[in-house]
Formats: sequence, C-alpha cells, structure tokens
Amino acid sequence: MTTLEEPQTVGELLRFWRTHRRLSQLDLAIDAEVSTKHLSFVETGRAQPSRQLLLHLANHLDLPLAEQNRLLLAGGFAPRYLDRPYHSEAMHQLRELLHQLLEAHMPNPALIVDGLWNLVDANHAAELLWDGVDPALLEPPMNMLRLSVHPQGLPSISSMTAACSLGLIHQLRRKSRDTADDALATLVEEVESYLPDNLPTAPAQQPMVTLDLSTRLGSVRLFTLIATIGAPLEVTAANLAIETFLPADPTSATRLQQLAESHGG
Repeated sequence: MTTLEEPQTVGELLRFWRTHRRLSQLDLAIDAEVSTKHLSFVETGRAQPSRQLLLHLANHLDLPLAEQNRLLLAGGFAPRYLDRPYHSEAMHQLRELLHQLLEAHMPNPALIVDGLWNLVDANHAAELLWDGVDPALLEPPMNMLRLSVHPQGLPSISSMTAACSLGLIHQLRRKSRDTADDALATLVEEVESYLPDNLPTAPAQQPMVTLDLSTRLGSVRLFTLIATIGAPLEVTAANLAIETFLPADPTSATRLQQLAESHGG
C-alpha cells in the first residue's frame, strides 16, 4: 500500500481502498446498494460489519484476493482464499500441472513468473533466453522483467530492446496502481530507467513484437504469449503468469526443435 501509516482496521482498509478507487462514500453506497449512514458507521468503527457485507464491499471495490483476506481478518473472520507459498505441499498438485504445461510447450521456451515477475519455473528451452547474459542478472530471485530490459540481459543476446517491453511495462504500471503494490511500482520504476529517451513512434508494421534470439544454431525469431489462471482461489496462484515464446517462422521452429534434440529431447 502507498500510505505512510498502513491501514489496519476494517474501517481504515475500506476507506483506503474507496479513496484509492476515487469513490466517495455516496458513490460506493449507491454502487453497492448500502445506506450511506451504515457505510459511514463501518468506516468510523461505530458499526461492526458482517462477513457478507465485507465480501460485498470487497467485490464492489475490486480488491485483490490478498486484500480481501486482509479485510476479513481485520473484521474477525476467516480469510476467503488460500494463501500458500508456491513450493509448499498445499500447492503440489497445481505445481505439477503447471510444470507439465511447461514441458508440453517444448521445444518452445516457456516459463512461470510470480506477481513481481520473478522466475518460478521454466522448461529446458527457456535457458536459451539467458544463455550469455550478465551472470549478475541470474542471481536469485531471477527477475524476468529486469532480464528483458537490462542492457546486459536479453537485449545483449537478441534484437530485443528495452522499448520492446514497453507494453508489458505499461500493463504492470497500471497493475501496481490498481492493486496499490509498492514493490511492483518500485520494479517498474527501475526498469523504466532502461527505456530510451526517444521511444519509437513509427506506425506498426506487424501485429506483434518479435525478437531475433542468438543461438548456437543461428538466429531464432520469437514472439510471446502471456497467460494467467482463469479462476484462482489462492493468492499465490492469482499472481502467476505463464509466458511462452513461440517461433515466428518455420525456420525458427525447426531450429528450436534441433536445439531441443541436441539438448537431449
């Protein structure tokens, strides 16, 4: 969160998120079909809200899963969503399924990142994306956003420039604002420092950004797809993203297959 004194009570949390969404008490009361007086009493601590009311308000404030849990806990209720580390036993089934998904993308590079774009898992082909970059960028936690824009990262082994990640940077900047995520905002501020002073303004000539990646078998042209879990019920899972690098032409597809086979299949 972005406040100097982090909100703790139900009223403080509701007021923070209502203000963050630029809503007045009247706006939220009308939208959620709750009396303005009762909402005011909840925010000032003069009324104790029910679990149902808190979930109702959380829904209308579009709170992230973690913040919905936090609101419920502040009100004395059990959290609605699970919140477990990715490598915990509780996440074993999801972890195995996602790893199978990564392997199914072979010979194309595919990886999983968390909400701060730190690498969580990857298939063998993904190693092509950091083969030859500055080793300092590979220190854990390995951050794929930083790797993709840092001059000694992916741009040093491909045709990619920091400006190629502009769309993703803008998307993550909006997310950091929507979710009041200070850590994500700090990361975005860092990677924005790698952007050139003069961003490209020429009309687009193709439907997506591609990059020519240097490999020992020659250049491989790739474009990326980013997917998320459609209906998460767990905080960590809600922040995961799966990024796949697909060949942009038949020659690249053939070279990726040959690279995989030479790696051992």
